[in-house]
Amino acid sequence: MMMKEEEDRAESAGFSCPSVRSDWSKDKQPDFSAEPGPTRVDQQSSEVPSGQSVSLIGSFINILFQLLEDNIITFVKNELKKIQKVLSPDYPECLESQRSSSREAFGKITVDFLRRMKQEELADRLQSKLQAAVCHRNVKSALKKKFQCVFEGIAKAGSPTLLNQIYTELYITEGGTAEVNDEHEVRQMETASRKPDRPETTIRQEDIFKASPGRDEPIRTVLTKGVAGIGKTVLTQKYSLDWAEDKANQHIQFIFPFTFRELNVLKEEKFSLVELVHHFFTETKEAGICSFEDFQVVFIFDGLDECRLPLDFHKTTILTDPRKSTSVDVLLINLIRGKLLPSARLWITTRPAAANQIPPNCVDMVTEVRGFTDPQKEEYFRKRFRDEQQASRIISHIKTSRSLHIMCHIPVFCWITATVLEDVLETREGGQLPKTLTEMYIHFLVVQAKVKKVKYDGGAETDPHWSPESRKMMESLGKLAFDQLQKGNLIFYESDLTECGIDIRAASVYSGVFTQIFKEERGLYQDKVFCFIHLSVQEFLAALHVYLTFINSGLNLLEEQQTTSIWSMLISKPKIQSLHQSAVNKALLSPNGHLDLFLRFLLGLSLQTNQTLLRGLLTQTGSSSQTNQKTVQYIKEKLSENLSAEKSINLFHCLNELNDRSLVEEIQQSLRSGSLSIAAPPTKGRGRLNMRTQVTRNNKRIKYTPVTFAPLFHMHRPIYKSAHGINF
Repeated sequence: MMMKEEEDRAESAGFSCPSVRSDWSKDKQPDFSAEPGPTRVDQQSSEVPSGQSVSLIGSFINILFQLLEDNIITFVKNELKKIQKVLSPDYPECLESQRSSSREAFGKITVDFLRRMKQEELADRLQSKLQAAVCHRNVKSALKKKFQCVFEGIAKAGSPTLLNQIYTELYITEGGTAEVNDEHEVRQMETASRKPDRPETTIRQEDIFKASPGRDEPIRTVLTKGVAGIGKTVLTQKYSLDWAEDKANQHIQFIFPFTFRELNVLKEEKFSLVELVHHFFTETKEAGICSFEDFQVVFIFDGLDECRLPLDFHKTTILTDPRKSTSVDVLLINLIRGKLLPSARLWITTRPAAANQIPPNCVDMVTEVRGFTDPQKEEYFRKRFRDEQQASRIISHIKTSRSLHIMCHIPVFCWITATVLEDVLETREGGQLPKTLTEMYIHFLVVQAKVKKVKYDGGAETDPHWSPESRKMMESLGKLAFDQLQKGNLIFYESDLTECGIDIRAASVYSGVFTQIFKEERGLYQDKVFCFIHLSVQEFLAALHVYLTFINSGLNLLEEQQTTSIWSMLISKPKIQSLHQSAVNKALLSPNGHLDLFLRFLLGLSLQTNQTLLRGLLTQTGSSSQTNQKTVQYIKEKLSENLSAEKSINLFHCLNELNDRSLVEEIQQSLRSGSLSIAAPPTKGRGRLNMRTQVTRNNKRIKYTPVTFAPLFHMHRPIYKSAHGINF
């Protein structure tokens, strides 16, 4: 009522002041012009007593400030609504970076107001959340920068490729145990390929922590197994990149990916868990975040098989304080145990042989990366070769060779195969493509030598690609490969290279020139780490080293004690047959098949066609067709013994590498003549022959057990199909 009277008086005094509560006042600003009001007011003004004049001015000032106050409040409300709209995640016109910047700025203003209001506790709490949000954004930005580009198959050579552009979904299965499988990884794949299909639970990488239906308890620790080169590292990188790009798992506040190679460098250092995170992810230190219990955190530890830390789960003391300093291995053990930061989730990747380093009771779920399925293999090659006809030819060729087809489950081997076949098709139009593993790897080696000659030495493509320097380089790499294979090492540090007689300074040259064979990486302290791109490449170079050493000096590196004197070697050079036999014997004695692929390569190198490909690297040849026939005969005699299925299969592969089909033809003939019979209905992918079967060779009857013949039908299915019209 009082306000109404004041408004009326102000209006009668010549001021047009609408109510600030009216809709009109929101859009139209009050008129404070200096023009005179109606004449009536002017006429009366001289008659107004001085006391009334003062009272009128005071009323006007009150109305004016009330009007300003209401308009300012309205303005602030409208602006706050705009701010709220901008900060909303559903606001389409605003990028995440803009929204984050606005949130940060408005947050600082709010903290300042709270401190002015003496609300220190609220201000501290809000400031902590704001710092976490800024850190969250910065960690995402760092991971995006780190993982958005990859170098396929190599360390840091050539042009980087966008991970999202080349990534092909991997076949990942849930289940299995964390128990050790120390078989050779190629043997594992071959064994798996012979097993009948069975129902399996497949999962996508973004759902790695998602519990399967019917499982109530949450999954804290996932152990993912997979052979070398199968794609475990790229899998974790894709998981981190999808999170950093806001594509998946946005309920997670922080993802901290580590590699055991990086952690190995800190073996002698002491850290608390908080300090370790600050050390690798400086964004968290800058934000002052020390309580990771308040966040949903995922730790990724890639490459358990490369760990050189003493992970002793039985003797290590319990640690629960994330701020207490200790050795890195103690931190890891207690983190995996769940004693340290139990709210965190862990994802550990490893090759199968190292899986047993983690106690089964510390693992909630085991998954396995199987690599590429058959359709995914085709997808890879069609992405790599844009020419559809060329891609189809390569895919068809790979399908004709069981060894190549099995190996192409591994993404790295797909890359090696693509590298070789691309070169062969370009340089030998319409020529025959490599069929055996040995031939494929020789071509791969030659391609790298050619790249080195043209790209680094400035030579022409028609120039000989093996120079004295490159020959010496390959000899050094071969020695390193063999010595470290004997020790079971796949990752080499500077001390390992020194032990093998390699100059550390030259190692960078090796990795710079032969990047696609030998990689150099840098740890946190810029310590150099070296490795071959895949175990099979190391095994091939090791076989090449053993072969070259024997050819050049007569020295058999596979014999623990050299029984032949240097003088006798000069008079009568040892025969390559003795090297082959000692390699076969050594491989058959291996309980886990660690020399299986090495043996295939060593025997394959004795073929004249393969030695022709290595002309320039080999100064002399060391075998003849007659020598190889003796080796073939020796292998056939071994096949007549009571060997396991895996050992028999590898010997059949060895015959294939020697390009020998005589045993296949003998069995084919026996099948046609009826002297071999099927003892039981074959399961999918496997044939079984009668144990009474005998094959006559050189007037000798040799018995073959069913398990001996079984693998033959996997290597030569068309033969068995043509003989009986049955497809196994």
